[in-house]
Amino acid sequence: MNSVAYITHPVFLRHEIGAHHPESPARLHAISDQLIAAGIEPFLLHRDAEPATREQIERVHDAAYVDEVFAAAPEEGLVWLDGDTAMNAYTLEAALHAAGATVQAVDMLMSGDARRAFCAVRPPGHHAERDTAMGFCIFNNIAVGAAHAIAVHGLERIAIVDFDVHHGNGTENIFSGDNRVLFCSSFQHPFYPGSGAGETAANVINCPLPATTDGADFRATVRAHWLPAIEAFEPQLILVSAGFDGHLEDDMAEMRLREPDYEWVTLEICDLADRHAGGRVVSALEGGYNLSALGRSVAAHIRAMMG
Repeated sequence: MNSVAYITHPVFLRHEIGAHHPESPARLHAISDQLIAAGIEPFLLHRDAEPATREQIERVHDAAYVDEVFAAAPEEGLVWLDGDTAMNAYTLEAALHAAGATVQAVDMLMSGDARRAFCAVRPPGHHAERDTAMGFCIFNNIAVGAAHAIAVHGLERIAIVDFDVHHGNGTENIFSGDNRVLFCSSFQHPFYPGSGAGETAANVINCPLPATTDGADFRATVRAHWLPAIEAFEPQLILVSAGFDGHLEDDMAEMRLREPDYEWVTLEICDLADRHAGGRVVSALEGGYNLSALGRSVAAHIRAMMG
C-alpha cells in the first residue's frame, strides 16, 4: 500500500495565542493551500485526529505535569506557561488531538491502513520535556507516538529524526538512555533552546550546525552521522519531527535550506524505512513560520513520502 495518511483537525485552527505570534493557525492554511496547488491533496488519505488519552500522554510526561496543564487551561483569555507558550480556551483540546494524531498514525501504519502519515498538528511538540512546556510546545507529540508504538505494538527499535532548526530538547529529555529509541537531531547552534552541543547518551545523535548552513553541508552531516546510525539500528518504525524553519526564507533562524533539501532528507528516511520498517514513516509538523516556504516545503516532504 502506497497511501499517505494526512491527519489534522479543525480544533488546531482555534488554538490562537496572539495576532503576532509566529505559531499561528495560518500555518495550516498555508500547508493546505499548497497541497491543493501542487495537486497532492486528492491523493492523500484524510483523517481527523483523535484525542490522546491521559494514559498515552503519561507514558512520556509526569502525571503531575499533565495535571498542571489541565488545571491551567483557561475558559477565556490567555494563560502563559512560559514566555513563548500560551493556552486559550481551545488549546488543551488542540494539544490532546495533536498528541493523539501521532498515536492514530502509528495505529494506521501498524494495521496496514496506510504506509506513511503526515500529522498537520498544532501546537508542536519537540521542546516539551517530561515536566515542562516550552517553545510553543505543551505535549511532546512525536514522543507520545513512539511510546504508544512500544507499549501497544511491541516495537523494540524506533528511530526519531528531527530536522527542525531548533534542538529537540524535549524528545532527548524523554528518551535519553532508552535503547529502544534512536534519536537524531540537527539544529542551528548556538541558538534556542541552547541545548544539544554537550555530551549525550549513546542513543542520541545531535548534530549542531552553524548559522548559514546550506543544503550541501546539511546533507553531508546527515550522510556522515544519521544514515549509518539508522542503518545499523534497523528501526521497525521511523518517526519524524518535521520542522521547516531552517528554510532560507524563514527569518526565525539563519540556516539556508530549501525545498529540495527537505525532499532529499525525506527520500533518505523513506529508503531506510523501506529496507527496515516495512516503509513505515510517521511525520509530525514542528516549526516553520514563513508561510510560503512552509507550504512549499511540506508539499515537497509529502510528495517524497508518496514516492
